[in-house]
Amino acid sequence: MVRASGVFKFATILFVFIVAIFLTFQLLDINLDLKLHDIFARSTSNEGTIKPVKIKCGLVRECPTGHFAFKMASGAASVVGPRICLEDKILMSSVKNNVGRGINIALVNGKTGELLKTAYFDMWGGDVAPLIKFLKEIEDGTVVLMASFDDPATKLNDEARKLIADLGSSIISQLGFRDNWVFVGGKGIKTKSPFEQHIKNSADTNKFDGWPEVLEMEGCIPQRI
Repeated sequence: MVRASGVFKFATILFVFIVAIFLTFQLLDINLDLKLHDIFARSTSNEGTIKPVKIKCGLVRECPTGHFAFKMASGAASVVGPRICLEDKILMSSVKNNVGRGINIALVNGKTGELLKTAYFDMWGGDVAPLIKFLKEIEDGTVVLMASFDDPATKLNDEARKLIADLGSSIISQLGFRDNWVFVGGKGIKTKSPFEQHIKNSADTNKFDGWPEVLEMEGCIPQRI
């Protein structure tokens, strides 16, 4: 009887010992899982806080010091108006409701990058006289950004084309009915501008029915000193 009692006690102690060992390993395992989970969570959290570098106006690369970043697009057929961005600020767009058929123009202070004025001139059903007056009043040192929408050329005459050529345009003399065109020039510029793109309205190459594809252009405008 004594022996049976001793065996029972031994078995009980052994059972408790085994359970204790089991629980210890379980706790260690859970703790290890928690630590791994915590480390992984921290790693994921850190990765989430790494923000990509934002470049002004969404340019491919940053502009050097002393330059203004710009990005612009011509209008899309007669549906979506042009868009002009300078130094991460939208100057003209359909959303801002300050664009229209014809030639869209934004005037910017060449020293500060401050927007001075925006306007658009209907070159299909409008009059070229207001455009000529507007161009003649541009002051020296002003950066001029232009973008076409629908038809930018039907009402253009030689005087208007010369005034735009004097701003640095090389293509204005060729601009025709429903061509797409984007241009950045300046009042008082001494050379032709490197910032200009043009695509002809052609039934053979048009992307839209009656209109060429949208033109996009970006770059860095030297700040006037």
